[in-house]
Amino acid sequence: MDQLADLVSKISDIVWNSVLLYLLVGTGIIFTIRTRFVQVRKFGAGWKRLFGHFSLNGEKAGKDGMSPFQALTTAIAAQVGTGNIAGAATALYSGGPGAIFWMWLSAFFGMSTIYGEAVLAQKYKTVDQSGHVTGGPIYYIRARFTGGFGKFLAVFFSIAIIFALGFTGNMVQANSISEAFQNAFGVDKRIIGVICAIIAAFIFLGGVGRIAAFTEKVVPVMAGFYMVGCVVILCINHAAIIPALRSIFVAAFDPQAILGGAVGITVREAMRYGVARGLFSNEAGMGSTPHAHALAKVDKPQDQGEIAIVSVFIDTFIVLTLTALVILTSGQLQAGVPGGLQGTALAQAAFNFALGSFGNAFVAICMLFFAFSTIIGWYFFGETNVKALFGQKATKIYAAIVVVCIVIGSALKVDLVWNLSDLFNGLMVFPNLIALLFLSGIVARAAHDEDIMKK
Repeated sequence: MDQLADLVSKISDIVWNSVLLYLLVGTGIIFTIRTRFVQVRKFGAGWKRLFGHFSLNGEKAGKDGMSPFQALTTAIAAQVGTGNIAGAATALYSGGPGAIFWMWLSAFFGMSTIYGEAVLAQKYKTVDQSGHVTGGPIYYIRARFTGGFGKFLAVFFSIAIIFALGFTGNMVQANSISEAFQNAFGVDKRIIGVICAIIAAFIFLGGVGRIAAFTEKVVPVMAGFYMVGCVVILCINHAAIIPALRSIFVAAFDPQAILGGAVGITVREAMRYGVARGLFSNEAGMGSTPHAHALAKVDKPQDQGEIAIVSVFIDTFIVLTLTALVILTSGQLQAGVPGGLQGTALAQAAFNFALGSFGNAFVAICMLFFAFSTIIGWYFFGETNVKALFGQKATKIYAAIVVVCIVIGSALKVDLVWNLSDLFNGLMVFPNLIALLFLSGIVARAAHDEDIMKK
């Protein structure tokens, strides 16, 4: 089993570090150029649309879809997960402070990619056999590529996302919750797993209406709670903020000036870990969030594309950045030092530095909100593809399997499962990026305010 886990890990590293990073960033650059920097031109419009639809208790989502705000919060529920805490810490440990600069840069280009995903999801959304509005990459892949090739790409994407997010991904998220609570409060992992599974099952069985109602309430609250906590810590550590910001920009181009030569972190490592963690967190180009954006009830596809831009900004430029600054101002980072703190342990140490023993509890509570909301979002994305492949009846079986995965994942941390999650996350990106690039002309027209719904 260990040998298989190592093999999967090596394949995953090749997929992510040698291929996908370049494809994802390259796609973002192409979309940025073709849309004439839509993420800059439409940034203000995206925020206006967000606040225009803001509500913690909006209209009930149903067969005809959900509100633009509910679609956004469902997308953010998936984007803002454990990667925003543990992932940021890992990027800092492995790539040094400079990784944050490259994380910002990749997110900037990713904002144009996710605009394209949302626009295409809106254009090619359809109505399923049960009369519900549905959409996502499987539909715009089929629309662009007809025949056997299109069917293969669509099925490949759907199977990959069901395994990557619905099954293995949700096991990883559940494990993050149980570990954080065990470390902070000494609670048995299995108890946490069963509680999470019961609550998740209740939400799953309520369909899109209950999922939308959950995300529109929980996501703003969890994001606000975390941001306030981080701001409080930065006020306590205020004297270290300017040096922390300086280290980000200097280490992005000259890591040795900040870290010294002993740890072996170069510009390449800073770029690699910053870009990888940023893209993995905000999911731009991965094909996950279009499932939520497709359901938004908007006048034209461009409207939801503008709102989608905001989701990447919130995930990376706000939440991830706040985590990074808390860690950098705490003095707990020992980038690249063997045996140094990394991941959740580094984040907890940074929060403990300012908040004392309450830091562990704060991280555990935030991990619960972040990871559980991701479970709900990822379940929904997988469910959309299960319905597309196997029909409505198969969703009950899918829901049951996901609930079992939550229980198992919370109790066990199996390296093979974690490595498979990374691998399937990478594999599902390829068919999505192929379709995005071949449909980039439609996205460019949308960004130039043309009517793309005309046949």
